[in-house]
Amino acid sequence: MEKPLKLYFIPYLAAGHMIPLCDIASLFASRGHFVTIITTPLNAKILPKFNKFFNVHTFPFPSQEVGLPDGVENISSVTDIESGYKVYHATILLRELIENFAEQHPPDCIVADFLFPWVDELANKLNIPRFAFNGFSLFTICAMESLKLHPLPEDASGSFLIPNFPHDIILNSTPPIGSKSFMDPLLTVALKSNGFIINSFVELDGEEYIEYYEKIIGHKAWHLGPASLVRKTTQEKAERGEKSTLSLQKYLTWLNSKQDNSVVYISFGTICYFPDEQLYEIASAIEASGYDFIWIVPEKKGKENESEVDKQKWLPKGFEDRNKGLIVKGWAPQVVILGHPAVGAFLTHCGWNSVVEAVSAGVPMITWPVHSDQFYNEKLITQVRGIGVELGADEWIMAAFKDMKKLVAKDRIEKALRRLMDGGDEAVQVRRKAREFAKITRYAAGEGGSSHENLTSLIDELKRIRDSKMLN
Repeated sequence: MEKPLKLYFIPYLAAGHMIPLCDIASLFASRGHFVTIITTPLNAKILPKFNKFFNVHTFPFPSQEVGLPDGVENISSVTDIESGYKVYHATILLRELIENFAEQHPPDCIVADFLFPWVDELANKLNIPRFAFNGFSLFTICAMESLKLHPLPEDASGSFLIPNFPHDIILNSTPPIGSKSFMDPLLTVALKSNGFIINSFVELDGEEYIEYYEKIIGHKAWHLGPASLVRKTTQEKAERGEKSTLSLQKYLTWLNSKQDNSVVYISFGTICYFPDEQLYEIASAIEASGYDFIWIVPEKKGKENESEVDKQKWLPKGFEDRNKGLIVKGWAPQVVILGHPAVGAFLTHCGWNSVVEAVSAGVPMITWPVHSDQFYNEKLITQVRGIGVELGADEWIMAAFKDMKKLVAKDRIEKALRRLMDGGDEAVQVRRKAREFAKITRYAAGEGGSSHENLTSLIDELKRIRDSKMLN
């Protein structure tokens, strides 16, 4: 009997980073390897309850030192950029505790979020392999690297062609200077790792980007996703992440009463906060289009009892009486919702988890990117794979907290909804391609598929590295 590997996973303290990395960790655990997730007590609560090969080791979150109230340990529980930086600062303070733990109980390998660049030094000190994770698609990492190799002029703004790239991709907006200067050094350190772990599958990113990455950038990427497929039952899918604001049964009963492809699902992830004026335009577009909808509005979490005056800043008067959709103020079981046949389109910010979950469910997307990697992801969805349509957003902001200067008007949103929901030629074609990709996804993750085979060969490589060290 071969000795199992001992693996440490260190996710960044944000739901969009933790959930996929912990699902990937559980893939290793499901093959009988010992996995330890290193995090803080409150973050540990949103982790899945898995098997005997799955441990969680916590260190206290330094709330006082960074000036955050008790109970805030995650980017998803803050609503302004200053608090976001405090969470980031807290992760830097955790470094010493994690390093001491790893030195006292060395693993065979560390998989850490690329927002912890210091793990590179730790892995070198322990003489073990380390892999980087950032929750991006490989397509996006390639685009970011291309812009590092061929920078745009300093005063660049507006749309531009990604230089020296497998496809002619024109982005709708230029990355903010601040965003690029934050990302580039992190990517540079990540490229010193033994490889990137990608929450996607080869067929979605495309062989041409894997080749580009290995040839031009000279680094290895391991496609092991979609991670969410590790959750098999409806209950497991529903328990992915925080506690749902409404009961699972409420969603299912409501969705079961709708016809196939008749519902628009609208969600901009856990850390995208729109100002009231923008929410008002979205609400007006929903009403004008007349489609059934589930709309996730994290901006209004904890504001269940807001006054009529405040409510009318973001919802047209009488909206809830006239429209029979679900408005959800907080967390929703997205994987379950997307998997329901009633859902016909997903209006999304193009965060990578949302994209992969939609692809797995075969739901076509209406793209409305806001920040980070989202403008790149949009092009993979619409231009390269043809499984979505663009709303036409062109304001790329530094972070996701109400920093928008431009308003996307009701008419533009309504028009985009109709493009996918009206059953016209374009909608039929996009829906067909989305369904084809859902089939490929299931094949990739199943026995003999590309992600399944990649996991096997990565485990074999890690065992080889470990065993050769034992011989020396």
